[in-house]
Amino acid sequence: MTWTELGLPGTDPGGGPDAVAPGAPGGTGSTDTAADGADAGSAPAAVVDLVDVSRSFPGPPRVDALRGVSLRVDPGEYVSIIGPSGSGKSTLLNILGLLDRPTSGEYLLDGVPTGSASESVRSSLRGGRIGFVFQSFHLLPQRTVLDNVLLATLYSGVPRGEREERARTALERVHLTHRTTFHPTTLSGGERQRVAVARAIVAAPHLLLADEPTGNLDSTNSAEVMDLFDELHGDGLTLAVITHDPVVSARAQRRVRIADGRLEELDR
Repeated sequence: MTWTELGLPGTDPGGGPDAVAPGAPGGTGSTDTAADGADAGSAPAAVVDLVDVSRSFPGPPRVDALRGVSLRVDPGEYVSIIGPSGSGKSTLLNILGLLDRPTSGEYLLDGVPTGSASESVRSSLRGGRIGFVFQSFHLLPQRTVLDNVLLATLYSGVPRGEREERARTALERVHLTHRTTFHPTTLSGGERQRVAVARAIVAAPHLLLADEPTGNLDSTNSAEVMDLFDELHGDGLTLAVITHDPVVSARAQRRVRIADGRLEELDR
């Protein structure tokens, strides 16, 4: 089963207009609110296009967390963003995930300008086009593995009739079909992170955004999760992995370093 088999955007038969998947006809991500960036026959828009983005926090003292950051990530790219604590990684993650807005500059997601978009548009874009994987998994311990993945479909635009099938397909994709009825507390750290990956990809996002995805794992489980990321990249998913670990960073197709709020491209 490949990642591309996970999803066709559509509408939830019982969900009303707010349940239309971003990118589907009439959806929040359709041309009714903003162009998807490329006309028919032209090159596709970048999945991520940061244009001279800065983010400052008032003081005293004032903190310039991002300083004129520009970054383009094309469809199907696998990019790692490496940097030490305090370099601006968390601020960049919040911008990329539409959890914060730039002080200046623009962030286009699939060609859609997001800086001045309404919160409802940003929420729909975030729910339908971005999958998140975090260091601490953020799974609900009282719910089964299948339930944890199913919960991620409620606000993502996945049609109601497809939710369980899509959740099971996502778990198959991360090699966890034998754990659907287990609870997260009974799983290894690597298995819990794979559940988190299944939750992130169940809605067939355009971008998988991972924040220190191996930070709580030992070397064996870390390697398994990074192997899974390689598989997802091979299936065509666009990945941006934020990390302080050079071993994790080296697995990416392309590497970028952030330091003192500025980005620089690294040679392979």
